[in-house]
Amino acid sequence: MLHYKKEIPVMTDLLALYSSVGWTNYTNNPAMLEEAVKASLWQLAVYDKEELVAYIRLVGDGHSVIFVQDLLVRPDHQRQGIGTKLLEEALATFPNVYQRLLATDRNEKNLAFYQSLGFVELSEQACTGMIYMK
Repeated sequence: MLHYKKEIPVMTDLLALYSSVGWTNYTNNPAMLEEAVKASLWQLAVYDKEELVAYIRLVGDGHSVIFVQDLLVRPDHQRQGIGTKLLEEALATFPNVYQRLLATDRNEKNLAFYQSLGFVELSEQACTGMIYMK
């Protein structure tokens, strides 16, 4: 049975989850991940018994903008509605926020998932997105 916790997961569990989905920018720099998680606006972890299987974290001010920084579901737990429930819970926690943003890999799976939850590409709102990465 799955259970949800609004707490910072144990870092070894979190690194294993990020590793399971291939997010090496985090696994290659665990100290950065730990500090980023601590500074997050909001987060929710999902456990199957004692094993961390999914996680979402938001950054932002919680009033005008939230940004879905990370939404991960372990591959063997995907397609069970866990990611949908996490994102719906996150958005419900901040119902009056004007801008709800995210950035993700551009592939059909991601586009279909986020579009099914009401997200649209910035260009559909006469906006553009930009990024500056080191």
